[in-house]
Order: sequence, then C-alpha cells, then structure tokens
Amino acid sequence: MSEGQRYQLGTIGALSLSVVSSVSIVICNKALISTLGFTFGTLFCEFSGLLSRQRFYCVKRAVMGFGILNGTSIGLLNLSLGFNSVGFYQMTKLAIIPCTVLLETLFFRKKFSRNVQLSLSVLLMGVGIATVTDLQLNILGSILSLLAIVTTCVAQIMTNTIQKKFKVSSTQLLYQSCPYQAITLFVTGPFLDGLLTNQNVFAFNYTPQVLAFIVLSCLISVSVNFSTFLVIGKTSPVTYQVLGHLKTCLVLAFGYVLLQDPFSWRNILGILIAIVGMVLYSYYCTAESQQKAVAEASAQLSQAKEGESDPLLSVENGSGILNEGGVVRAPGWTSNKDLQA
Repeated sequence: MSEGQRYQLGTIGALSLSVVSSVSIVICNKALISTLGFTFGTLFCEFSGLLSRQRFYCVKRAVMGFGILNGTSIGLLNLSLGFNSVGFYQMTKLAIIPCTVLLETLFFRKKFSRNVQLSLSVLLMGVGIATVTDLQLNILGSILSLLAIVTTCVAQIMTNTIQKKFKVSSTQLLYQSCPYQAITLFVTGPFLDGLLTNQNVFAFNYTPQVLAFIVLSCLISVSVNFSTFLVIGKTSPVTYQVLGHLKTCLVLAFGYVLLQDPFSWRNILGILIAIVGMVLYSYYCTAESQQKAVAEASAQLSQAKEGESDPLLSVENGSGILNEGGVVRAPGWTSNKDLQA
C-alpha cells in the first residue's frame, strides 16, 4: 500500500470515527438530559478534558493559549444556546463556515475555488432549511453568538496550524491542551450551568443510573475529542465544519427513528439539499487535490529532466568532460593517466 493510499485510509477512518462518536454522544446526552433531568452540559466538557490526557509532549507555550481559547469557545457556545432561541443558535453554527473561510483567506492566503464556495452555499442552505425555525434576536445573545463564532473559528484554525507548524500529532496536541481546557471549564462551568439552568450542579441528586450515563458520556467524549483533532489535522477546519453538518443531519434522522422526535417535510428537504452540498464539496475538493498532486509531480519531473540535460551537472556527476570548445565528450583514459599507471 502506497503512502497516499495509507493517508486516504487514515482520513476516512478519522472522518468515520468522528461521525460515529459525535452521533453516539448526542444520543447519550439527550437521554441523560431529557430522561434523567441532568441539564449541566458544561460539566461534560470538563470531565472529557480530564479523561483525554495521554502521555505525549509538544510545545506548551503555543497550546496553552489554544487550550484556554478552546475551553472559552465551548463555554460561549453553551451561553449562546442558553440566551438565544434554537433557530438563532443554529444560525450561529452555520456562520462558522463562512467565517472560517474569511479568516483563512485573509490571514493565511488560502484560496477557495468558486466550485467549493458554491457547494458550501448549497450545504448551508440545506442545513438552514432543516434546522432553523424561529429567529428571536436579543442584544446579549447576539454578542455571545458573535464571540462564539470568532473563538470557535480561531480555535479550529489553530488546531490545524499547530499540528503542521510544530510537526505534532493530534494525540500530542490533545494531551497538552486538555489541562488548560479542563481548568477553564472547571472555573467557568458551575457558573455557566447555574446561569443557564438556575440549578446548583453540586446539589443534584446523583443516582447510580445518572452516574453511569455521565461516565459513558465522558468515555465517548474522549473519542469525540481525539477524532476532532485528528480530522482537522488531516483535512482542514472547513472540512471539519462540513462534517459537523453531516452529523446534524444524522442526529435529526436518528432522533426521528430512535426517539420519535417530530419530523416534517421541511426537515427531509433540508437534509437532502445538505447531502447534495456535501457530495459536491467532497467531489470538488478531491478533484482539486488530484489536480494539485499531478501539477506537483509534473513540476518535479520537469526539474529532474532539466538536471539530466544540463552539461555542467553531467560534468559534476562525472558522466562527461568538457573540452576546449565546450562540447561534452565521454570520459575515458588519457595518455597521461596510462603513463602514470
């Protein structure tokens, strides 16, 4: 198996792990919150951050700010959901993709073709039709949503750039950033949960069933965290957001099938449009990647041919000798060498 095939197989595995783990944790948490009444969502993130630590090392100074920023973005997303309607929160999540594209274009000079932009527009339109219902605006909720969008975009871009800049794996980055993320959520988590639910997390009645679901949720979240870093490191922040909207569509479908959630023709139409956008995005990204690989290979081949045809390089390699007229002739024994022998 070639290196390119191994890379593609690893990318497919990372995408599959991310989808399975994310959909699983949503179903688990929904059962925990809706059935058992445990509504302290930020606590999940704190426990999962502590459980995700593994024994690897990388540059601490860079990941310290990243871990704090990542924890802050999680808290802001929870606050955005608490102070906005569900429809406006879904619009906040949809805005992450265009914001990420804008930031990468401005600061990293990354170019997105019109085909990719068109496919992303189709995807966002489909997810919007399927998930956005009411749009109730308020000043505080809008500010929190704006901060959540910016911090999430920057954190996901940093996830990709840190892995490539410092040549570290997703596991190494996860190990180093989780302590700072967990500390951030430990300090802000009880306050945020109390603000959103008007309940004290430490006064909750923790039955064995609740504890079992919390442990299960935290174990699944380890896989979610690992696959998130893995997907962003192998692909890009925009691809991860596209994958996130695929998860949203799957969660809607599983919610209807398993939990008997209400489902309308609008949801079905939106999911179908979103799937078309995802297929187009995958097709155009794959085609552009193949074109880029072919262009790089042809450039390397042309450079190699130029090197072989250069007389000076041939002389340096001992494959020819320049005479007085500048013409290359084949190397051979000279009379002087024969006499010296």
